[in-house]
Amino acid sequence: MALAVTNDNLKDLMESGQPLVIDFWAEWCGPCRTIAPIVDGLAARYEGRVTVGKCDVDENNAVATQFGIRNIPTILFIKGGQVVDRQVGVCPESVLEEKIAALL
Repeated sequence: MALAVTNDNLKDLMESGQPLVIDFWAEWCGPCRTIAPIVDGLAARYEGRVTVGKCDVDENNAVATQFGIRNIPTILFIKGGQVVDRQVGVCPESVLEEKIAALL
């Protein structure tokens, strides 16, 4: 299960030194619900190597604003505190796995 990324814990997650993947989503977003099980599966598969989280844009607007999120779902791939890649919209699981592999 993916970790909840919030306004309160983002700084700690960014400074943890572990690669970070954040799925920006909202409850009302159909495509977000489509990709949610894929993100949860990746969280379980990469546990201990990559932090995979989900950020509800309605509840954590400051995080979404900080990263300039304009469309959801958007998934950011962060290494060393810097965004190194992003995926906007629904995509196959294999695309996300390739992007995560590049973080490791």
